[in-house]
This record gives sequence, structure tokens and C-alpha cells, in this order.
Amino acid sequence: MQRIRFIMETGNIKCEYLNGAYSELANLLGIEAVLKIHSAYRGQQITFPVQLFSKNFIKNQIIEEYNGNNVKHLATKYGYSEKWIRKILNEQDINV
Repeated sequence: MQRIRFIMETGNIKCEYLNGAYSELANLLGIEAVLKIHSAYRGQQITFPVQLFSKNFIKNQIIEEYNGNNVKHLATKYGYSEKWIRKILNEQDINV
């Protein structure tokens, strides 16, 4: 069975015309972005991690921003526990 390709001018597409998550994404990102996402990932299931940044990036930021007494602030800022922040600092031989 061959799929029929439906082409519309992007200016004529409204968010409410789109199916499920595509409609929600269009409200957030715009129609053009959703068409690109659809083209690249259609039919696939995508899971977005809770943490936006990689642990390596966060570790580097913590090491760079640590001032000797801001463990609690760093834990809150990056969404990790104070224990994890201390562990990262201790792994780098930084006195906490």
C-alpha cells in the first residue's frame, strides 16, 4: 500500500490540525520546527531525560563554580543532592 503524501503551505497549518504531541510541540516551538521533528523522527518513540545537561558538563560546572561554601546552592541550582555534589568535589580532591 502506497502512502499518499499530503502537502500544505505551512502558513495554512494550525496547531489544532496536528495529532497529539505534535499539536503540543507546535504550540511551544512553532509549525516549522514540528515539521522538521516529524520529518526526522516520525514513527519513533522519543524519551526526554529529566536532566537537560550531561553529567560531565554538570561536574565541570560544579568544580568551576565551587567557592568553598556553596554546596547547597550548587545542589539546588543543578537539581542534584548535596551528597552528590560533595562526592564530585571529593573525586577532584577539592576539600569540602
